[in-house]
This record gives sequence, structure tokens and C-alpha cells, in this order.
Amino acid sequence: MRSLPVLLALALFGSGCAAFDDSSTAQDGSGSTITVATAFYPLQWATQQIAGDRATVVNLTKPGQEPHDLELTVKETADITDADLVVYETDLQPGVADSVEENATGETLDVGDVVTLQQESHDGHDHGDDDTSSSAESEEEHDHGGVDPHFWQDPLLLDQVAQAIAERLAKIAPDDADLFEANAAKLSDELSTLDASYTSGLTGCQRNAVVVSHDAFGYLGRYGLDFYPIVGLSPEAEPTPADLGRLQDLIRTQGITTVFGETLVSPRIAETLASDMGVRAAVLDPIEGLSDQTSDQDYLSLMQQNLTALEEANGCP
Repeated sequence: MRSLPVLLALALFGSGCAAFDDSSTAQDGSGSTITVATAFYPLQWATQQIAGDRATVVNLTKPGQEPHDLELTVKETADITDADLVVYETDLQPGVADSVEENATGETLDVGDVVTLQQESHDGHDHGDDDTSSSAESEEEHDHGGVDPHFWQDPLLLDQVAQAIAERLAKIAPDDADLFEANAAKLSDELSTLDASYTSGLTGCQRNAVVVSHDAFGYLGRYGLDFYPIVGLSPEAEPTPADLGRLQDLIRTQGITTVFGETLVSPRIAETLASDMGVRAAVLDPIEGLSDQTSDQDYLSLMQQNLTALEEANGCP
């Protein structure tokens, strides 16, 4: 049996080790661990780049789940309530915004207040007053208030959001403010490099028209591309015969070589259109969330993969 002095020494040694332990989570000054709830993948990724190991980041939209269709469970509502910071976007997920307003007890950041969202594109769609198609009905169910919420397709807009996240984290954990600022600066450099890659890679292309599954890529228009979605902002919508007819004409007249489907939703419609027109079907990832096929990738690698696909499809030098 060990003597009392030995036991006391061991106890003091253990407490000393704890005192010098570099904790993987931040403290908010009251001894509580910082928890951040993010609404969907790009917000989760940006927060993780800024927070590093100083916070626990919980994503409300699970891998493989389409964020447009998210319905919060009791657990996810509790995640919102318990979080020190909730990062979300009202225009993409109004149901999440409602829950944040009702249940959040910590800091909140609606990224729509940080970036200027562009107006929704209606390219390829001309639904008249008498249109009762499933496409029109689905768009009603996914009303985005007339704006396109897919801002993260523009790396510089995602950078603006990342800087705002860094500021909020510094407010919650001021002792780690320098770390958050340094991480934000590093991320800003990476996103600027990605922006430069898109600018140079999409210059001098043979064509600039791109047919995509749903209207998730409008922010890439800054690089000189024109996107023609098979359906609108809702990926679950169905196109009308008139929609498909216009896209068939576009493919013929513009010499389009590729119809892009995407991850998280069925590629059936895109593949059928490509087959009917004798062109290639490929994937352009809207990066709304990771899937089983992309679980080993991240925002930067998926954006680079998209760039490569666009360069090939559009005959870029």
C-alpha cells in the first residue's frame, strides 16, 4: 500500500499535467467548451478552418442529406439551443432560421447579413400563369425570397463569411482571438488563390454556356459563364417539356458537349437529356454537402474538381 505522501505527490503531478494540457477546445472564459452549430457543409467547413481544434462544430445537415429539404429533429433543435454560436442562412433554410429565432441562446450569424446575395436566375424557365407543372409547385415549396442562396460558389464571398465567423468566435473566446485571426488570414489566402485559378482557367474558352441540373452555380457567372439549369433553385423539381425543349435547342446551337448532373440528388434527368442529345453526362458538385463518394474531399478540392470539369466541357485553353 502506498503512503499518503506518495499519493499526494501523484495527485499533484496529475493536476500539474492537466494545467499544462493544450486543450483541443476553446474556453469562453467561464470554463465552458465552445460549441458551434452550422446549418450546412460550406458553413461547417469554413468554421472548422477558423476554429481549428478550439471549438466543437456540429453540422445540422448530415452528410448525404440535401440541405434544401432539411427538417430539424429534436436533437438538432437541442444543438441550436446549446450552441455558443449558430451559423446559418435564412434564404437557403428558412426552417432553420425559424428554429434559431425561437431556440438559440448564444450568438447567431445569418450569413445573408454578411454577403450580398444575387437575384435568382430564371434562365431556361418561362412558367406562365397557367403553369401547374411539378416544377412550378416544387419551386413554391422551396421559396428563397427571390435571391440565390448558393453564395459559396464564389470563393471571395465565402471568405467574407469566414472573416465574420472569426469575429464572432473572438467575441466568444477572446483569449483565442489571435489564433482565429491567423486562421482566417490563412483561409483568405487559400480562397484568393482558388479565385485566381477560376479566373485564369475560365478565360479564353470556346464556349461559355453550361447546362446544369439545378440553379446552384449562378455565382460562377463572375468568371464569364452562363448557366442554364434544367430546374430552378430546388433540386427536386421536375422540368416541363418546354424547359427541356429550350435546353435541347441551346445544346444544338451552342455546341454544348456536356450536361452536368450533381451529387445528393438523382442524376436521372441530366443523364436522360444528355443521352437524348448525344452529349456527355458529367457531375458538377454544388458543394451543398458531402456524400459517400466525396467524403474524403473538402470544399477546396471539390471546387478545383469543378473547375477542371468546366474547363474540359467548355474547351478552355
